[in-house]
Amino acid sequence: MNKLIGYQHGVNLGGWLSQGSTEKSHLDTFITEKDIEKISSWGCDHVRLPVDYYNIENSDGTPKESGYNYIRNCVQWCRKYGLNMVLDLHKTSGYTFDDQAASAGFFDDEVLKARFLALWDNIAQRFAPDSEIIMFEPLNEVVRNDVIDQWNSLLLRCISIIHSYAPTARILLGGVGFNAPNAVEFLPELPGENIVYNFHCYEPHIFTHQTASWVDYMPQDLHIRYPGNYSEYLRLTHELTGISDHMLNCNDASVDKFGLKYFEGVFSKAVEKAERTGIPLYCGKYGVIDVAEPEDTLAWFRDIHSAFEKLGIGRAVWSYKRMGFGIDDKHYDSVRSELIKLL
Repeated sequence: MNKLIGYQHGVNLGGWLSQGSTEKSHLDTFITEKDIEKISSWGCDHVRLPVDYYNIENSDGTPKESGYNYIRNCVQWCRKYGLNMVLDLHKTSGYTFDDQAASAGFFDDEVLKARFLALWDNIAQRFAPDSEIIMFEPLNEVVRNDVIDQWNSLLLRCISIIHSYAPTARILLGGVGFNAPNAVEFLPELPGENIVYNFHCYEPHIFTHQTASWVDYMPQDLHIRYPGNYSEYLRLTHELTGISDHMLNCNDASVDKFGLKYFEGVFSKAVEKAERTGIPLYCGKYGVIDVAEPEDTLAWFRDIHSAFEKLGIGRAVWSYKRMGFGIDDKHYDSVRSELIKLL
C-alpha cells in the first residue's frame, strides 16, 4: 500500500476553531505557537486542524477574515516547526455530524450544497499557495449511510474546485457512517489525482467512549477495562445496541481477542480498496475518552499503533487537549511519555 509521507504521526487541534467557544479570548489562547512547537517536539509530522464554518464565514456566507487569520497563523507556525497540516472543514452551513435532525435535508438542498462549494472555493483560493504542506479535507464525518451517491457527487465537485486553484494538492476523502473504515469501499476511485482515503476508528466503541454523554446508548456509569474479555465485549455491545453482526466492526470472524489481528480486521476493507487503487490510507481520528484507566488507554494505543505501523497507515490522534480526549491533559501524566511514542 502506498504510504502517505508527511502525514504518518499527527495530532488533532479539536476545540479551537471547531467545537469550542467563538469568543476572541478563547480563539487567541486555546492554541498558540507554543502548542505547535510542543507537538513538533513529540516527533509528529503534522496536525489536523478542524474548522467550523461559522468561524470563517458570516451568517450571509461572506468571509470572516478574523477566522481565516487564525488558520494563517497556524500555517505559519507549522512551517516554522516543520509540520504539515490537514485542513478539515468540520461543520458546514446546514450539515454537522453531531446534529442529524438539523442536517437531514442537506444532500437534497441545492442552496446549501452551493454554499458548501462556495466556502471551499474561498478556502482553496486562500491556501493554494500553501498546498505543499496542506491536505484539504472537504467535510468531517458524513453520518447517514443512505447518501453515498449524493456525497460522492458532491465530493467530485469539491475536488474540481480545490484542484482548479491547487492542482497538486492532496485531498482527503472520508466515507459515510461517521467515516467508517468499511465505508472507504464506496468512495470514488481517483488514482493519480492526489486523493487520500480517510477513515476514523474508535473501536471497540464501548471502551473508547465509555460514559460518553453524547452517545445515545451509553450508560453514564459504564466503566470497562481493556483489553478485557472479548466475549464480554460482544455480550455487552449486543446488550446495549441490539447489534448482533460485526458488533465490534471486525471483518475477521476468527478474531477472539483484542490486539494486532483485531485492528487488522477492522481496517481490512479499507486496506483492500487502498491496495487495489494505489490510493494512500489515513485515519483522521482515533483515541480514548479520558475516563478510561490510563494504563488501559496505553494498551489500546499499543494495539492500534501496531496495525498502523504494519499497514503503513498515517493518522492523527483525537485530540491534543480537552474535548474529553486530550492527551496533553493531567489525566495522562503517568503514561504520556509512553503514549507519545505511539502516536
